[in-house]
Formats: sequence, structure tokens, C-alpha cells
Amino acid sequence: MTFFCKVLATFIAVLTVSSCAMMVEAREHRLDPNDSADALTLMRKIQCSTVDNREAIYAWEGKAYARRQGEKDKNIFNVVGMNVRACSSIQDEKKGNGFAMVSREILLYLDKDTGEIIDTWDNPWTGETVKVQHVENDPVNWESYEIGWNGKPATWSGEVFGNQWNYRSTFPLWYPNPLGGAYQSEVGGTYHATEMFNFFGRTDDLFDSRNSEASVSVGWARLSDWLPWMKMNGREGVFYVHTSGFRLKGWDELSETMKNYITERAPKYRHAPPKGDDRENMTSWKHYKQWRKESGKSSE
Repeated sequence: MTFFCKVLATFIAVLTVSSCAMMVEAREHRLDPNDSADALTLMRKIQCSTVDNREAIYAWEGKAYARRQGEKDKNIFNVVGMNVRACSSIQDEKKGNGFAMVSREILLYLDKDTGEIIDTWDNPWTGETVKVQHVENDPVNWESYEIGWNGKPATWSGEVFGNQWNYRSTFPLWYPNPLGGAYQSEVGGTYHATEMFNFFGRTDDLFDSRNSEASVSVGWARLSDWLPWMKMNGREGVFYVHTSGFRLKGWDELSETMKNYITERAPKYRHAPPKGDDRENMTSWKHYKQWRKESGKSSE
């Protein structure tokens, strides 16, 4: 055997041993999605961090459409959004270990042609110029435990394809409309919407217990009634939004449009709410009701 062949054989042997060692180490540190504690860790890495109170920022952008019978769907706005959140460890006597996520979120409506923030909108169906109310939901909080809402140990319900994972969440919403009266079940008006989330990433990132967080891509879509500030006055139709985005490395990766909006109009959205925030969650419909009350707007 030549000297070159001996060197090559040695290199291959070392590489093989090293690769095997790395595979064994990776298996030792791999989270098990069927184990309730590991399932909780997987969700926490996707949503925020296993490090208490470390902030994470998600950002997304896309288009908003109007759909009415007998008409072609219209792209009426573009949108850009963000959510800043943090998690902390909690415990419950019955549900076991868990984490609480506190967050705030913004969704801005943009001119579909210029990409600029719009503060008024010419409604093509009513002919009225209305004031735009951008989404500022504070807070948007929730908790998750090793024991799920059904009383069974939590499992991670995502899917794995090679070195890729995805996780889907669908939330059909059906509850009394905050803007409605006392007889919604008799005359209609119940709030009806659906939010759909898709999260994606690499398994060698998410499933490695040595990583405190995961790099994540996200897709978000929403179907709902007309937004209250559009003043559609009961007209038939659906409003829907389709977006995609990412978990960011920090504030600097937010779009200039969003950074300027937060700096100039909503400075508290620079950071997540404090740990232990127990306020009732805010929705865009509740926010509109609050805005109307504070601004003293009439119902005209």
C-alpha cells in the first residue's frame, strides 16, 4: 500500500469513528416527542425559549382579501405583523410542570400598491372613507403543561420528514361578539373566525436538547367577518389574510415600517409583557370597542 493510500485509509477511519461518535451523541441529546416533558420542551423552543424571560420576536407579511358572492376576490390591503413574547416556568398541582407565555402583537394594514401604512380607507362597497384601526393586541398570553386539557400526558403532534419538521394549529373561533348585544343567539352576530398556523424548521435544531430555542418559519392565515372599522353594515362576505414569516434574531431584523410604527406610535410593543401578566387577553374586536369608547366616536 502506498503512503498516500495509508494516509487516506487512516483519514477515512478517523472520519468514520468521528461520525459514529457524533451520531451517538446526537441520539443521547434528542428529545422524545412522545414524552410529556420533552413534548413541552419542543413547544417551548418553538414558541420562545427554554431560558426564562428571554424574549423572542416573530414577524410575518402577506396580503388581505375580500370575498363576496358573485365577485372576484379583491386584494384590498397588504399586511405586516409582529409578536414579541417570552416564556417562564410554572407548575400546577394537577397539570405538573409547564410554561407561561406572555406576548404582544401588531398587525398593520398597508396600501397594496405603495406598501405605506394607511390610516384611512375608501370602502368600495359603501363609498365611505373610514378610519383604519391597526391591530394592537396586548396581551396575548397562554399556558401549557405536561398534562393537557384532556387530562392526558402532553405529546408533540408535529410531523417529521427527514431533517424537516412541521407543526400545524387550527383555531376555529365561535363566541359572543364583543360588539354585539344580549340576543346574539336569537338574531345572529356571534363572532365567527378561524386562525391557521403552520410552523416549520430543521429537526437537528429543534430536537437537540442542548439548544434553548429553535429557528422557525411560520405561516399564518385567518378567515373572519368584515373588520368592524370597515363599516360593512351587515353585507355578505368574508375577510381573509394569508401570510408567511420567521422567528427573528432580534429587533434589528424587523422591517423599517414596523420599527418606525412601534417607535412613534406603540413603544410598549418593543418588549413582551412582564412575567406573570394575568390580564385578560385582547382581541382586535375588543380593541375596536375600547378604541370607540376612548375616542368618543358615535355609532354613525
